[in-house]
Amino acid sequence: MADVNSKNDYLVTEKLVKRFDEAVAVDEVNLSIKKGEIFALLGSSGCGKSTLLRMLAGFETPTSGRILLGGQDVAKLAPYERPFNMMFQSYALFPHLDIWENIAFGLKREGLPGNDIKQRVGEMLDLVQLGAYAKRKPHQLSGGQQQRVALARSLAKKPKVLLLDEPLGALDKKLREQTQFELVNIIEKVGVTCVMVTHDQEEAMTMAGRIAVMSKGRVLQVGSPEEVYEHPANRFVADFIGNVNLFNGKLSVDHPDRCAVETSIGEIQVGHGVSGALNMPVAMAIRPEKIEISKDRPNVDHNLFTGKVKEIAYFGSYNTFIVMVSDGTRVKITEANTSRHDLSHITWEDDVYFWWNDRAGVVLRD
Repeated sequence: MADVNSKNDYLVTEKLVKRFDEAVAVDEVNLSIKKGEIFALLGSSGCGKSTLLRMLAGFETPTSGRILLGGQDVAKLAPYERPFNMMFQSYALFPHLDIWENIAFGLKREGLPGNDIKQRVGEMLDLVQLGAYAKRKPHQLSGGQQQRVALARSLAKKPKVLLLDEPLGALDKKLREQTQFELVNIIEKVGVTCVMVTHDQEEAMTMAGRIAVMSKGRVLQVGSPEEVYEHPANRFVADFIGNVNLFNGKLSVDHPDRCAVETSIGEIQVGHGVSGALNMPVAMAIRPEKIEISKDRPNVDHNLFTGKVKEIAYFGSYNTFIVMVSDGTRVKITEANTSRHDLSHITWEDDVYFWWNDRAGVVLRD
C-alpha cells in the first residue's frame, strides 16, 4: 500500500527496486514524504528498510525506479552530491577528536570560513545542550550524549533530509525512551525532513508522524501510528504492530454499517462492513486491551464468550491473562492496574467471561 502523491510531497520514491543477484531486497516501493515530516520505515530484520535508506543516502544504487527531492531525480547522484546526511546506529564519532571538532569535521571539509564554522558549531552545541562538554572526547560522554553529538554533526551542514539508521539502538531501554522525545524535539525545532529506520515499533510510534510498515521488500501500509495500530491493512501489520488476537473465520453477514464473522469460538459481530462475499475467509483482529474480563456474567448480548484462565502475567501497569476457550483457542486479554492496592480477583483456572464492543476490532481480508 503506497501513499498518493500530492503537491505537498517533498521526498518521493517511484517504483524503487533493488536486486542483489536474484534476491529482491526492495520491491517497487512508492513513498511520498512531506517537507518537515518525521517518517519511519518499520519492519523486522531483512525486510528491506535499511537497503531503502541506503538508496536514499546514495550508498546503494537502485536497480530501477526514481528518488525525487523537490521534483528533482537524485537517484544517480553520489552521496556527497545529495543534500542528505545520515546518522548511523554506531554514531561513528572520531574517538581522537573532541566534541567540538567532531561537529566541525564536515564543515571544515566543505571549506567553510573559520568564523562560520565556529558560529555553526556553537549553534549545534546549544541545540543539543552540550555546550559545557565541547572539549570532552566521545568516550567521556554517556551513550545518550554521544547520540546527541552524532545528531548535531549530522545537522551541522544543514541537510534538507536527515536519515537515521536505528538511531537509538545502542541505548538501553530506559535511556532510549527518554531520548526519543529529546530527538523529536530537536528535529522539529530545526524543521528538517527526517526518514528513520527502526525495527522497534514503540520507537516508530513515539517519534514518527507517519509509519511505513515493510515486509519482504514491500510497503504493506503507510499511515499515522494511530491508523496503523487501529486500522491495520492486513494480518501481517496487525500482528507486527503491538499485540493482537486473530480469529480466523468466514463472513456470515455483510451490510454497509456492520458485518459478522463465524469463527471457532462463535459468531463475532462487527460495527463496520467489508463489502465482501458471504462465506469468504477473513480474520477478526482484536487488541488485548479492548477485551473486558470478569468472573461474573456481564449484561451484554453479543461478542460474549467463556473460557478458563491458563496464564497470568503481572507487568506493573497492567495484567495479562491468557484465557483458553473450549475449542483450544488462546485469547490474550490485558487489564490496566488503576489502583495500587486492588489486585485482580481473577486467578489461575478460574472460569471467566470475556467480551468486547462491536467497534473494538477490525475485519481483515488478507
